[in-house]
Amino acid sequence: MAKIQVKQVRSAIGRTKTQKRTLEALGLKKLHQVVEHEATPAILGMVAAVSHLVEVQK
Repeated sequence: MAKIQVKQVRSAIGRTKTQKRTLEALGLKKLHQVVEHEATPAILGMVAAVSHLVEVQK
């Protein structure tokens, strides 16, 4: 399966608990941090839920 890199580009301050927990589940703790994941449907769904806070790099 393909790998994707997810980078947090906007702050989680002032966001809902659900969005903050989604960022945590993706492994993102700080701005401009990049994590790599398999492109599974679960991961892609989490990325879609916080797409306004993250950037996807292939």
